[in-house]
Amino acid sequence: MRRTRLTHTGVAALLMIGSWTAAGTLPASAQDAPGSPAARAADSAPASDGLLQAMQRDFGLTRAEAEERLAAEREATALAPEARRTAGPAYGGAWFDAKSEKLTVAVTPDADASTVRSLRASGAAVRTVEHSARQLDAAKSRIDRLDAPSGVSSWAVDPAANTVVVNVVADKRADNDVRSFVDEAREAGPVTVRTVGAAAETFAAGTVGGDPYYTGNVRCSIGFSVHGGFVTAGHCGGVGGQVRGWDGSYIGNFQGSSFPGNDYAWVNVGSGWWTVPVVLGWGTVSDQLVRGSAEAPVGASICRSGSTTHWHCGNVLAKNETVNYSQGAVYQMTKTSVCAEPGDSGGSFISGDQAQGVTSGGWGNCSGGGETWFQPVNEILNRYGLTLHTA
Repeated sequence: MRRTRLTHTGVAALLMIGSWTAAGTLPASAQDAPGSPAARAADSAPASDGLLQAMQRDFGLTRAEAEERLAAEREATALAPEARRTAGPAYGGAWFDAKSEKLTVAVTPDADASTVRSLRASGAAVRTVEHSARQLDAAKSRIDRLDAPSGVSSWAVDPAANTVVVNVVADKRADNDVRSFVDEAREAGPVTVRTVGAAAETFAAGTVGGDPYYTGNVRCSIGFSVHGGFVTAGHCGGVGGQVRGWDGSYIGNFQGSSFPGNDYAWVNVGSGWWTVPVVLGWGTVSDQLVRGSAEAPVGASICRSGSTTHWHCGNVLAKNETVNYSQGAVYQMTKTSVCAEPGDSGGSFISGDQAQGVTSGGWGNCSGGGETWFQPVNEILNRYGLTLHTA
């Protein structure tokens, strides 16, 4: 941002988060290369006091427990890609288990003994399940082709339950359209129905004060700095739309934007503004340096920064979830237990010091609780050929 803003917020610059989302992207061939997000995950700098304080507050942990969990999550994040390769066709999914502080890898009964031994030798726990990840992903893809009514909030593969979970708004479960959708979904493969408190909504907001960016009459939040600009949510603006900063001055324009189907965008930066690898802590925690974009597993802790509700933490609940907004379905989203409110859209999701994604939408609020989805950041980087700005 401008120098006057940096004087006020330290290293906040172009990382004033809004709605939350998740995960960074590099080409698959680069994921495990030296210096890649996965390689850097194990070498991350010690967690900041602010992050540890937030985890103590939101998870009820001691400082030592928070440090131990972050270290275990870094190990699980680095292990996950290799575990998937080791399991091969028998792979049934993986997730971080907060109690054991281990990555749990699911395998089908046809996994041979040497595969199981290799997984355990790597430090992972192993669970035998009925369905492979490939089977579950195929079932989820078939459900993606259905026409979902508004009473269906989202659906995703739950690796721990070894099923596709369809989330239905509690007071809409008896609706004929919802029941018909669930019946069709069950024909696609193994399906479990769960209820949620409200329908999914995006978290854009009308223009109000705070630390946002503005486009037209919409206020959203900056996600992560990339070289030449920043990434954010697609529902916040269309290609060519002008973007103004917290002080009303011109930043740049939307260079790419996609919504629905996806919910991502990027904005070029100029006119006295610049990018820094930081997520704003809003005084709740210290500003967080971004050191990479290694994708955290299901079950890992994750925090969000946004211009309305500032800094909140929770857990990764699901990946590759399809979210059914009123504007249309959005695919390949990550669901979290972190709360958010209007104006948080586009903001940063971060796990430790690893960028995860940008806030898209959810249900609930930060008074009564709820769930929020983010668009993984690595997908955005790959789509537009962008490079994450890291410390």
